[in-house]
Amino acid sequence: MWVLCIVTSVVISILQWVYNWRNPRCNGQLPPGSMGFPLLGETLQFFAPNRTHDISPFVKERLKRYGPIFRTSLVGRPVIVSADADLNYFVFQQEGNLFQSWYPDTFTEIFGRQNVGSLHGFMYKYLKNMVLSLFGPVSLQVMLPEVEKTAVKRLKEWSCRDTIEVKEETANMIFDLTARKLISHDPENSPENLRENFTAFIQGLISFPVDIPGTAYHKCLQGRKNAMRMLKKLLQERRANPRKQQRDFFDYVLEELDKEGTILTESIALDLMFVLLFASYETTSLALTLGMKFLSDHPLVLQRLTEEHDAILRQREEGADSGLTWKEYKSMAYTFQFINETVRLANIVPGIFRKALREIRFKGYTIPEGWGVMVCPPAVHLNPSTYENPLSFDPSRWEGIEINGATKQFMAFGGGMRFCVGTDFTKVQMAVYIHCLVTKYRWEIVRGGNTVRTPGLQFPGGFHIRVRDRDARCTRGVTIPTCRAEL
Repeated sequence: MWVLCIVTSVVISILQWVYNWRNPRCNGQLPPGSMGFPLLGETLQFFAPNRTHDISPFVKERLKRYGPIFRTSLVGRPVIVSADADLNYFVFQQEGNLFQSWYPDTFTEIFGRQNVGSLHGFMYKYLKNMVLSLFGPVSLQVMLPEVEKTAVKRLKEWSCRDTIEVKEETANMIFDLTARKLISHDPENSPENLRENFTAFIQGLISFPVDIPGTAYHKCLQGRKNAMRMLKKLLQERRANPRKQQRDFFDYVLEELDKEGTILTESIALDLMFVLLFASYETTSLALTLGMKFLSDHPLVLQRLTEEHDAILRQREEGADSGLTWKEYKSMAYTFQFINETVRLANIVPGIFRKALREIRFKGYTIPEGWGVMVCPPAVHLNPSTYENPLSFDPSRWEGIEINGATKQFMAFGGGMRFCVGTDFTKVQMAVYIHCLVTKYRWEIVRGGNTVRTPGLQFPGGFHIRVRDRDARCTRGVTIPTCRAEL
């Protein structure tokens, strides 16, 4: 009899626990939705791969069922998902007051407990100002010739190869430039391959968080561990042998670390370097790859881009080969329309996370204290009431519209006080690359180009193209050292 009582008590406790999970307590009215299975929530559905450029099936199905604000549970945490422009704007504007930056524990584990996205208040502003010293508009004007030189060199190399995979090659190009500016990293003379560790990291970045050998998530954590080991070793070497010339961002960080009373710690500094190396190239290379796919599919857009950049060369007083100026860069009106349209459709960041610092009421719903809020950019960027034919690639829709930050209808680079500090760097990279590409080269698709979202954007089969001089002076199969392609 006592066995039956114990079993009954256990079953009742489990049923009560499941009921409480599926029906969270709230002082007001929670947004509609489902919490999914206990602990697991709806994580599997969220990470399910899909091949559409539209809003993910996970979000789209729930928008139809529940409306633009709904609740769910991801990786064990209750989350309010917002496709509502007003709530998105409210969340961004109330950063540090009603909300703070938050990501699931698995993301924090990947990027580090002291990463800039997990820091708040004065420390976040302090790090943001440090980063702006490298990636702000003033520094980018000085960096512009180096960005162009890098693009020119890589395109010349690619034009002499049979095929290239766009995502991988543009990622290498941007990573090498950024690593050189940040830590003076020279991949040709380095005993270890820093980029290789980031490749392993990225493969499991947006994957189901199971830390078991052989899984993508485990490889991701190992890639981070190896990259952090290399960065820490470099920091120790720099401290032992300070440099007087050819200073980089690492030197600036070391000076901050050595200041009396500094709030910067070695752990925070290393996490910052890691995040900067990752963020500076991964999203930009994805956008460039998708942009080239769009150009291949829309010849009239390519023609208009080419005309804009050819006109820049013709109007130069010092000759076509004198190099891009900041004034020329700022004159690329259609190019910026192209970039806006590309990142609108790319939706590289599927969700921007915040956490409610106290109970909040909005449009009749209650967001409990401690709950996560996921702002959903794809649902905003692909809203047919805002963008006519939202799945169509049409840079001209941005004509006459100047975007200097996030708006209620455009948040490809985040919003509020955490608006991406690398936005200008991304635009410079993309615009300069496009300029060098369309004025000197042509290309054809060899294979690939299909995308999948898990939920982040990926090119599972790659995007392989053949790059050639516009004048076709470099014959197929010639190796880089002997290629006579002229720029």
